[in-house]
Amino acid sequence: MAAGSLYARQAEKMPVDYVNPYMGNISHLLVPTYPTIHLPNSMLRVYPERGDYTGDVLHGLPLIVTSHRGSSAFNLSPYQGDLEGVRPVVSFSYDQEKLKPYYYEVILDDQQTYVKYAPSHQSAVYQIDFTQSDQPVYLMLNSKNGKIRVTGNSVSGYQQLENNTRVYIYLESETQPGKVGILNGSAIDWDSREFEGKNACAVLNYGNQPQTLQLRYGISFISEEQAKENLRRELKEYDVMKLASQGRDIWNNALGKIKVEGGDDTNKTVFYTSLYRVSERPVCISEGNRYFSAFDGKVHEDNGKPFYTDDWIWDTYRAAHSLRVMIDAERETDVINSYLTMAEQMGDDWMPTFPEITGDSRRMNSNHAVATVADGYIKGLRGFDLQKAYRVCKKGIEEKTLIPWSGAPAGWLDDFYKKNGYIPALAPGEEETVPNVSDFEKRQPIAVTLGTSYDQWCLSRIAGALGNKEDQEHYMKCAYNYRNVYNPETGFFHPKDKDGKFIEPLDYSFDGGPGARLYYGENNGWVYRWDVPHNVADLIELMGGREQFIWNLDAMFVQPLGRGKPEFYAMMPDHTGNVGQFSMANEPCLHIPYLYNYAGQPWKTQKRIRTLLKQWFRNDLMGVPGDEDGGGMSAFVVFSSMGFYPVTPGIPAYNIGSPIFTHVTMNLSNGKIFEIEAHGCSEENKYIQSATLNGKEWNKPWFTHVEIANGGKLVLIMGNTANKTWGADADCVPPSVENLSGI
Repeated sequence: MAAGSLYARQAEKMPVDYVNPYMGNISHLLVPTYPTIHLPNSMLRVYPERGDYTGDVLHGLPLIVTSHRGSSAFNLSPYQGDLEGVRPVVSFSYDQEKLKPYYYEVILDDQQTYVKYAPSHQSAVYQIDFTQSDQPVYLMLNSKNGKIRVTGNSVSGYQQLENNTRVYIYLESETQPGKVGILNGSAIDWDSREFEGKNACAVLNYGNQPQTLQLRYGISFISEEQAKENLRRELKEYDVMKLASQGRDIWNNALGKIKVEGGDDTNKTVFYTSLYRVSERPVCISEGNRYFSAFDGKVHEDNGKPFYTDDWIWDTYRAAHSLRVMIDAERETDVINSYLTMAEQMGDDWMPTFPEITGDSRRMNSNHAVATVADGYIKGLRGFDLQKAYRVCKKGIEEKTLIPWSGAPAGWLDDFYKKNGYIPALAPGEEETVPNVSDFEKRQPIAVTLGTSYDQWCLSRIAGALGNKEDQEHYMKCAYNYRNVYNPETGFFHPKDKDGKFIEPLDYSFDGGPGARLYYGENNGWVYRWDVPHNVADLIELMGGREQFIWNLDAMFVQPLGRGKPEFYAMMPDHTGNVGQFSMANEPCLHIPYLYNYAGQPWKTQKRIRTLLKQWFRNDLMGVPGDEDGGGMSAFVVFSSMGFYPVTPGIPAYNIGSPIFTHVTMNLSNGKIFEIEAHGCSEENKYIQSATLNGKEWNKPWFTHVEIANGGKLVLIMGNTANKTWGADADCVPPSVENLSGI
């Protein structure tokens, strides 16, 4: 049964049939996307083991990827022929690869071996067809650093990951092997059944006749026994096509929460592929009712609350979490509860910032998990302890250092921020004196000052919800700390030294060393000029009013790089997907195209969003402009293609852009339906002429969460010429800190 028959049987394409896991598999500069085979938010994920998409060989077959950028833990190599000199992982020439989110097949063409694969949540099935006559058939299962044991037709063991974490496997074949042994160096010891150390590798010999091997396996972060239990719980048979069919249904249920009509197949492919990417992480690691936590190195009962990790919050808080609030609120509540549990388990009661399978890596800057709490609660989530959430969010910001990529306690730089309201910068060539500052990541003083201002505003929102007026007022004052590094002479956020003097001279396009980290963070000063998502109204005033604000926005999209591309990208490798100095490839830029709505020119948001989606997100191998870190960028595509976007997590409102589709139906978490109709919508007809919301005339380029939370309909009349009056009045602007009353 070919892979195509799983979906060709449908007269009409289903959502999962539009998903192209290869989209973005060749990077513009840094990390590509990976064609991940998995079920939504599930622990078991794999993708083909090769150097990159253009690689000519597969390095064995994968069994579990424990980090979305990592190689497979364990490796399976099917082999026919003489094993003399064979390594634990065999490299195969391959052809005819077919890959869907729920299914994989490939031909290892040198040996004419046919492979089929399908995953469940914590287990999977391989079917391997060997075709060579009179060649011995072998399977080799390798742990790169761990232990392997062979017992009859089963192999079990573990691989050591970072920190305190191990991943375990239990694999069995339907066919009993003729003999089994351990590959020790380049020779097979047929008398051994167990080995522990580097490249521990089991060998199973199935004789000299071509045959089909059916394999199934379970994985666990708890124990080998639990891996076996996970397999037994999920899989009762060795039927790869049946499992693939079940996986297809699961994906259709997940992706089908949003139905889009109109547009063309390319639009739908980009849309549903992006929604698939949002569904990759975080992953649920509850096994039965238990889970292993790398945050304290122990096994815990989950008490009916699934435990999630592997969430790169700096990337995902901006839109991926907001999307889950709308269509998967129960899972988002479980994610927030997992954060709170992690804080307890780590022993310091600090909210995590970058939780992974192996613990909190504390990567990037700021403490944006507070935004997921504020946004979820403000939009109606009530399934977590808000008082506890506030405590760990506050402690994470007050007691943990603000230094990027550090989990150290607060120190001198943090005290300086609390007293002066900004992180001090070093002059070029000035020696770093703070021990916890990374030689590479630097202080990132503007990124940290702006990010912490936003985080503290989120704290003020939670404090207000709890009735803590004193903290609410204190953190509301801190929310304006971005003003302390604003340079009125240039209109940019500008690094200051500890004496309060601006670092000069300064090139906002290029200065700051690799990734501009001496002053900013992965992006340059042109990007961080707009990083005040909670108070755009005040940013407009700082810049001198709406006209100057618009002029500055326009300038960003036409400002040259200021260097040749080799020199610019050697220094700014994250700053790709350029439109002028705007970078479609990095998350701090995602909200910027919507800022025209705040200054009376929504038509420019409509034009810009359509242009960016068309230019940078395409159904091809380079169709994603930069790193896709856990669904953050893909969530921008999902929202923007539907026609709206959550510019400010923590404010229950959405900015209106320009939808790609004529009709969008969102099945909300509460069972209600929110619809968007865009009459006349086409590639040319991207401008809103008029609108109604829930049957009433609508002249604002935004709407509140409350207005659609119980279902509703936004109707847009589209045209090919900008209506420069729609949504342009001063009293129609989206809300900021300055005008939050009533929402």
